[in-house]
Amino acid sequence: MSGFSRSRAVGLLAAAALLTATAACGSGSAETAATSSPDGGKAEVVAAFYPLQWLTEQVGGSDASVTGLTAPGVEPHDLELSIQQVTELKDAALTVYIKGIQPAVDDAVEPDTSFDAATAVTTIPAGEHTEEEGAEEGAEEEHGHEELSYDPHLWLDPARLATVATKLGERLAAADPAHAQGYKDRAAKTAATLGTLDQEFTKGLSTCKTRTLVTAHEAFGYLADRYKLKQVGITLDPETEPSPTRLSEVAKLAKAEGVTTIFTESLVSPKVAEVLAAQVGAKTAVLDPLESKPSGDYLSAMRDNLKTLQTALGCTA
Repeated sequence: MSGFSRSRAVGLLAAAALLTATAACGSGSAETAATSSPDGGKAEVVAAFYPLQWLTEQVGGSDASVTGLTAPGVEPHDLELSIQQVTELKDAALTVYIKGIQPAVDDAVEPDTSFDAATAVTTIPAGEHTEEEGAEEGAEEEHGHEELSYDPHLWLDPARLATVATKLGERLAAADPAHAQGYKDRAAKTAATLGTLDQEFTKGLSTCKTRTLVTAHEAFGYLADRYKLKQVGITLDPETEPSPTRLSEVAKLAKAEGVTTIFTESLVSPKVAEVLAAQVGAKTAVLDPLESKPSGDYLSAMRDNLKTLQTALGCTA
């Protein structure tokens, strides 16, 4: 999901339709929407996709009603907003998103009532490898490609996500002052839980025979950055077919560094990874980028990822 590319037409059309409906029917003010209802109802909060939804539910607790925009099993950057969803974004006390992942969301969010999680942490650059120039130009023409200067997959580093949790608590407290302390307390608790997860990863990946991750696409840069691993993505974008040159480069590197596992993803076809694994004499395993809801929750899925990494990289307890 690093090379995000989507037309903004859907978001713009939905926003235009919303404006028409608003003019005809009227709507509540942003100031009213930014707090919980006067009868003690919950603050309405929107989260763009699963990891942010999980985090917002933890911090929001019983004081917030959290709506996720992206359904399970859907790639976040494939999201097309309905009129109802655009309305939810307009009326939300707070929208939690990451700019650049979902262009339709970027177009529809209200600047005064939105929180871009990427602004809370130090980001890392987007993947640096490139395909042949002609292939890149074709992808841009087909998908309306818009390159990000940073890697958006920050939720795969529990330490960074803990920082986001703290900032989210502050933003929710400002949006719903009546429950400010509850948001801040739950943010601190969530940050501590993520700190424990970070310690588990640090210890679990401290002694590995190889520290090279060959992944279907470059989604694990923050995980690699945090735990001193080396990520080698077959592609930048899960929708882009790698060139023969790129496959050859990755195969050569994988053999040289003793890679025994090529990582695939549940929402991406494993065919290319399987071809590469056959060339290298390796096996494949699923490493979940958590872009969509897993069978459990964020914490259990991340711990499953840790076990997968330990096995694939030959880490000793």
